[in-house]
Amino acid sequence: MEHLFGQGWEIRPAGGATGEAFFAQYQEQKLFLKRNSSPFLAVLSAEGIVPKLIWTKRLENGDVITAQEWLNGRELEPNEMKHERVARLLKKIHSSSPLLTMLKRLGKTPFEPEMMLAEVETRLDRETYQISIVQQAIQFLQKELPCIKPDEYVVCHGDVNHNNWLLSERDELYLIDWDGAMIADPAIDIGLLLYWYINEEQWEEWLSQYGLPLTKELKVRMKWYVISQTLLSIQWHKDKGRVREMHYWIDYLHSIL
Repeated sequence: MEHLFGQGWEIRPAGGATGEAFFAQYQEQKLFLKRNSSPFLAVLSAEGIVPKLIWTKRLENGDVITAQEWLNGRELEPNEMKHERVARLLKKIHSSSPLLTMLKRLGKTPFEPEMMLAEVETRLDRETYQISIVQQAIQFLQKELPCIKPDEYVVCHGDVNHNNWLLSERDELYLIDWDGAMIADPAIDIGLLLYWYINEEQWEEWLSQYGLPLTKELKVRMKWYVISQTLLSIQWHKDKGRVREMHYWIDYLHSIL
């Protein structure tokens, strides 16, 4: 990575699961670098959803390095997720034709409810299956599957955790970390956000800011996806040996069902 820059640049890992992200700084110049990020990043930048893309370079070994504007800022607090600007940015993402066109060009196809249920049933091991509330959750998913009929398939982020929302010092809001982007039912993103951060009596108000009515059908879809994601979280933490987190999500599943 260092050979891309002249002398004096400080380059250090930016953390993250892949180890492919770096910070680069020289005096007042600051960049966020990533190795082999998706071409999708350019469209996200053009749409103003992530910090500005500065340049892209292909190395001799075939790796592609992207450099983004490095912004000083902070992640959103959980109680800030109810703000109108969050609803509006998520709506902008879900309504973006350029984002959808690019994901299709990259070979993405709609992630349908049947595929999500199959993933849940495949990923859970025998021990997890034996947990009573897990069995109840799977029965719910199987029973309600015929009712999960998305009105449209849009670009979804897939992990709208407050840690992925960046508020810059210039008061610009971004949604970052798009490695899990997919074409799917917008209720995946909306459901996780509402269940995790918004009191149920405020769902209708938040959705009015997003531009969608709160219908019984939407409620079922949101619950269906949240239960699916919770089951996957239980198994993921179990696989990592994170017992406390696994039990947290088991308790959360009890609260939903």
